[in-house]
Amino acid sequence: MAIGGIADDITRLIDEAQDSVGALFEPVIRLGVTGLSRAGKTVFITSLVANLIRRGRMGQLAAVAENRLENAYLQPQPDDTVPRFEFERNLAALTGTEPHWPESTRAISQLRLTLRVRPQGWWRGLAGSRNLHLDIVDYPGEWLLDLPLMHKSYGEWSAEALEAARNPARARLAEDWHRLTAQTDPAEPLDETRAAALAAGFRDYLAQGRAAGLSALAPGRFLMPGELEGSPALTFAPLPKPESARSGSLWRAFERRYEAYKRAVARPFFRDHFSRIDRQVVLIDVLEALHGGPRAVDDLRLAMADILACFRTGSNGWLAPLLGNKVERILFCATKADHLHHSQHDRLAAIAAALLDDARQRAEFRGAQTDAMAIASLRATVEQTITHEGAPLGVVRGRLLETGREVALHPGDLPASTAEVLAPAREGRAHWLDGDYRVMHFAPPRLSGKSGEGLPHIRLDRALEFLIGDRLR
Repeated sequence: MAIGGIADDITRLIDEAQDSVGALFEPVIRLGVTGLSRAGKTVFITSLVANLIRRGRMGQLAAVAENRLENAYLQPQPDDTVPRFEFERNLAALTGTEPHWPESTRAISQLRLTLRVRPQGWWRGLAGSRNLHLDIVDYPGEWLLDLPLMHKSYGEWSAEALEAARNPARARLAEDWHRLTAQTDPAEPLDETRAAALAAGFRDYLAQGRAAGLSALAPGRFLMPGELEGSPALTFAPLPKPESARSGSLWRAFERRYEAYKRAVARPFFRDHFSRIDRQVVLIDVLEALHGGPRAVDDLRLAMADILACFRTGSNGWLAPLLGNKVERILFCATKADHLHHSQHDRLAAIAAALLDDARQRAEFRGAQTDAMAIASLRATVEQTITHEGAPLGVVRGRLLETGREVALHPGDLPASTAEVLAPAREGRAHWLDGDYRVMHFAPPRLSGKSGEGLPHIRLDRALEFLIGDRLR
């Protein structure tokens, strides 16, 4: 390791040790919020903060039910180098006269919320109220897909990526890129025009995969380049390994750029942000994956397994800032539960849990607590019961995003057994046996909330109780 890198790491450890001393007096919880594209991270954080500031809808959070959460207010974030999560702008988008969904997460951001809490138990009358800082870290789930690259060579990653692109779920999407790759000799001298074309073809394949509902799409910055757009660190693609490749060849150039990507993108994200998280929320759009078909569901399962394998899980002691934090609790949330009647919510949560079963077992084995539930960060529908063919039928009513027209829908019943989802997914079937699952996209509701109430939601208070309820006692 370079001397500069060692010095940076020592400085970081000293800073974190100083932070830990302050945390003895005013504890800090770093809550990571992630999920793949369109899972609802921005709305989750906005609603979470709004509902902690105005707690009228948070009755399942014990500290609220017991009247021990006295106050919650925003403070300047502790890290001046990380963009602030735009809570006010996002809240205005959701609560305006013409509400609309805010922009999706495109980069890392942070927000600090300070909670004023009275302790629980016999000594609550002796001890005064205390402050607990909740640092919410928002980052794209696609960035997590970069972390497994840290332990793979360019050759290993290329072989895996090329094999994945031959999967029936991806082969058609990768046709143009495959054609260009087949016309390329990796041992030939580097030609920047050819290199740019290969990188663009690979990026187009990843973008088409995302549009088709696929999830395992790495490297993550190819779809969210930010300030790296056009740089050599993003101008590479998988190649079949040649028998030999000299210095100056296309293979060696791509190998060098792949290593630069890991060094400049993946490692700093892990070091500066990911490794410092205490509690984690992973948001999953299960309904969109179901709509995409069995192959999209299996792709989501594989992506989440890769993501969860990156977490260091277990219990944190007071030396955690020096030794490295471990994620103590991970909550998997199947979002958009308001798109279904409440009678279907248990099935939605069960499917989410089943998709993550392998990864959850690994995390629990290492000492972390995990759970899965169906939530809606902002409830966009209301439920009704109508009579259909002489029998009661549960429906949801809301405004369609595309037209603004209000409709009442019964989107269908999810399977009672998770095997009905997992078996076709693992087998790679092109379609569901019993027809496709429909997905409707609803606009945010027009709100007229009472004083003291936050945004309408489903189980957001229960989610927060699992994540930080133990620290509010």
